[in-house]
Amino acid sequence: MKFLDRIHRFHWFLLFVILTTALWSVIYPHDMFTWFLETFPAFIGLAAVFATYRRFPLTSLAYFLIAVHCVILFIGGHYTYAEVPLFNWVRDNFHLARNDYDRLGHFWQGFGPAIVAREIIIRTSPLKKGKMLFFLVMCFCLALSACYELLEWRVAVATGSAADAFLGTQGDPWDTQEDMATCWVGAVTALVLLPKFHDRQMKKLKV
Repeated sequence: MKFLDRIHRFHWFLLFVILTTALWSVIYPHDMFTWFLETFPAFIGLAAVFATYRRFPLTSLAYFLIAVHCVILFIGGHYTYAEVPLFNWVRDNFHLARNDYDRLGHFWQGFGPAIVAREIIIRTSPLKKGKMLFFLVMCFCLALSACYELLEWRVAVATGSAADAFLGTQGDPWDTQEDMATCWVGAVTALVLLPKFHDRQMKKLKV
């Protein structure tokens, strides 16, 4: 019970961090329309977590990665991905061509969902750990990234210049392809670095 109590306290802490960041994010954002576009995936993810928390709880690792992803989205929504101050400082001091907060977001678009997808597949299917699991998780992450890029495209077509901050291309004609490649790198990184720790967490989940 003490172990479970520690887990629940950690989950409450993650929820506190998410809600605090969300509240800060919505106060005087750069643009409310852009804020909504950037943050609605976080609210969809949180709704899914709340709906499944009791009947299909995930590992603390998965919840931590989801929380980090939400925080990244809320920060990006507040400033827009092209204007996050810390990454403006990095750009200016390291003489980079662009603000790369967008790249961080797309890296995490692969890194976090890779572990969540891996966990759901392992726990709900007969598929064994190995190359096929790796391949399917990669396919899921790339499909997720492609769907998001398609959403950006349709929003841009529908709203015109109002979606410029949401697109965050910063003048890069290959931004869409680079976003998807960055997501792929994030997914590969997670699947290389975290499986052993993730497997231990899933075993503890059965306690």
